[in-house]
Amino acid sequence: MQSVIEQTAADARAAAQRIEKYVRQTPLDYSPRFSALSGANVYFKLENLQYTGSFKLRGAFNRLLTLSDAQRAAGCVTASSGNHGAAVAFAMQALGVKGKVFVPEETSSVKVDAIRAYGGDVQFFGQDGLDTELHARAWAAEHGMQYLSPYNDRAVIAGQGSCGVEIAAQLPEVDALFVAVGGGGLISGVGSVLRECRPGVSLVACQPKNSAVMTKSVQAGKILQLPSAPTLSDGTAGGIEEGAITFDLCRALVDQYRVISEARIGAAMRLYMDAEHQLLEGAAGVAVAGLLEEPGRFAGKNVVVLVCGANISRSKLATILADPH
Repeated sequence: MQSVIEQTAADARAAAQRIEKYVRQTPLDYSPRFSALSGANVYFKLENLQYTGSFKLRGAFNRLLTLSDAQRAAGCVTASSGNHGAAVAFAMQALGVKGKVFVPEETSSVKVDAIRAYGGDVQFFGQDGLDTELHARAWAAEHGMQYLSPYNDRAVIAGQGSCGVEIAAQLPEVDALFVAVGGGGLISGVGSVLRECRPGVSLVACQPKNSAVMTKSVQAGKILQLPSAPTLSDGTAGGIEEGAITFDLCRALVDQYRVISEARIGAAMRLYMDAEHQLLEGAAGVAVAGLLEEPGRFAGKNVVVLVCGANISRSKLATILADPH
């Protein structure tokens, strides 16, 4: 597995160069408020400021740019709860590639609108993200098109890992990283880079209690097919594809899993918006809440929280802001 981690890190460095002109190098901002709350030196990696409002653009561009001309000409199909779909639509439009984006039926309206705004042809299928992925993969095969997985793809993982390349350059002495986890592509890519650059770094995976599939799968030693309840963290919700390459990477890389209640996710989002004056989505709120679950654990250490996205509907935002707790 060490060789796989090393290869993933190498692929991420190559991806960072490949996609450099297509994506934004996002800031790593020190937070006085969260540093005081945790006792650590807290920095936020602001992927909520990325084009399309999410880190997913990195993996989308890297995957499309590693396809052959013939594969791009045949068209591409993807499945997404929203952010990956918007990223793929944006990247396909930039590169002149045609394709379809399948989304679960209950996908956030703001994310569906974003996909369409970037020229994406949106198709609805299924309740759980895994059902949508399996349908999209089969549809792509039937129509001779390239399927672009949200996470179960080495080029996608490498693209997300380019965010880790930036973190390593911005804060070489990083001691801990908090990341929201769904399928595991982000933490697999970023974690591989940071573990190679900083072997002692602590990698903390954060999941909503209502959809903690990766956490429970790692605990069981195999990928479990589990139902997910509604969660503010819709970007990480849903099952994991059988045989996903991210599973073993998560098992090897992640030092701790933190499972977060909906109340704590909402509270963390309100605190972040008040303190940092920035918008964030539920998945990013999970990582922020993860930091606050055990104040003092990383006292005096350099901690990065990856703010993975900012795509949230006005109705959901209004519900969070109206919560009196």
